[in-house]
Amino acid sequence: MDTNTIIILLSIGLVAGFISGLVGVGGGVIIVPALVYFIGMSQASAQGTSLALFCIPISFALAAYNYHQTGNINWTYSLIMLVTFVAGGFLGSKLAVNIDQNIVKKIFGVFLLLVAIKLISGK
Repeated sequence: MDTNTIIILLSIGLVAGFISGLVGVGGGVIIVPALVYFIGMSQASAQGTSLALFCIPISFALAAYNYHQTGNINWTYSLIMLVTFVAGGFLGSKLAVNIDQNIVKKIFGVFLLLVAIKLISGK
């Protein structure tokens, strides 16, 4: 791995971490597109790399701790979603690695577009 790649990866991590802490997004919205665009990874490799990256930070959860200290975490909701998030992640990844990557990219793009429209409309 060359120095340029390391600098790009460090930059992606910093920006994604900052945006994640700021507005709660990072993996799918920042890291996956950045790995595809700047590093040239396939969609599946970018998604897998992004998911693997979150194993350690989520375990330490320093960003969540800041929100916890200010009373901004609903632990009941988090634990309920955790139960199905693991299953959903497993099933989604099984599908994503077994279908054409161009279809996955299109699904991803439509998802981002719908989120953007929702945010812009303010509804």
